[in-house]
Amino acid sequence: MTRHPAEVLLERWRSDLAAWAIPGEIRSQVSETPWVLPRQVFARRAERQLRQPFGCSFERAREALQPPGEVLDVGAGAGAACLPLAQLATDITAVDRDEEMLRVLAETAARNGTRVRTVTASWPEAARQAGTADVVTCHHVLYNVADLEPFVAALTRRARRRVVVEVTSRHPLVSLNPLWQRIHGLPRPEGPTAEDVLAILTALGLRVAAEAWTRPATSDYASFADLVEVTRRRLCLPPERAGDLADVMRELGSDPDQPLDLGSSGRHLVTIWWPGSAQR
Repeated sequence: MTRHPAEVLLERWRSDLAAWAIPGEIRSQVSETPWVLPRQVFARRAERQLRQPFGCSFERAREALQPPGEVLDVGAGAGAACLPLAQLATDITAVDRDEEMLRVLAETAARNGTRVRTVTASWPEAARQAGTADVVTCHHVLYNVADLEPFVAALTRRARRRVVVEVTSRHPLVSLNPLWQRIHGLPRPEGPTAEDVLAILTALGLRVAAEAWTRPATSDYASFADLVEVTRRRLCLPPERAGDLADVMRELGSDPDQPLDLGSSGRHLVTIWWPGSAQR
């Protein structure tokens, strides 16, 4: 029996994501979790985007808010996707599993005179509570979703006009691969990629459009020491190895004067958008 192309692509997607698991013998060397959420990075990017909105994802969402309408941001983080749309949004709902990130988002919104309804929950479980919106945004989330089909289907069903997704062109942890090889002698995966996302969405029958673009380089951390600390935890190194790691990071190209995050987002991006199916 011939399998549907989407089924094959989704199976490979799950396998590619599973390959990023950290081997137990490395993971067991430290007590801290390596899956660090760099809240300061997300907050700084949201503040910059709010001060000066830019980029393909912002433009595709903004053009779909003519006339102004409701915005639903899934995996909202600190609000980099939804808050810059406030002038055209009649209502904003932000969904995220991280209650602390939603608190940061709400505080930033309040300082700027914007009201945001927050929903602390996972997607698509939160879909019913979140409701529908004219535009649904979802930035830098898909690489964390093993079961992509129901996740994407819920985005589509909740959008009346358009879904706007932003992903890095390659898996965001790829930038850490040279460090894993140098420090642990461990080769890491290279996929999946934005091309895989597009292939899956197309196979699922969505009428997608996409545009690749590059975000300007900006300092993501307040200091190089902060970047080293987050990277140390991601690489399962004990605190006493921070100095050694800093040396290796400099050698491999990290600029202490412009500490760019490694393994979180990246500068080479792809914006993907398609029509929603929700009814008024």
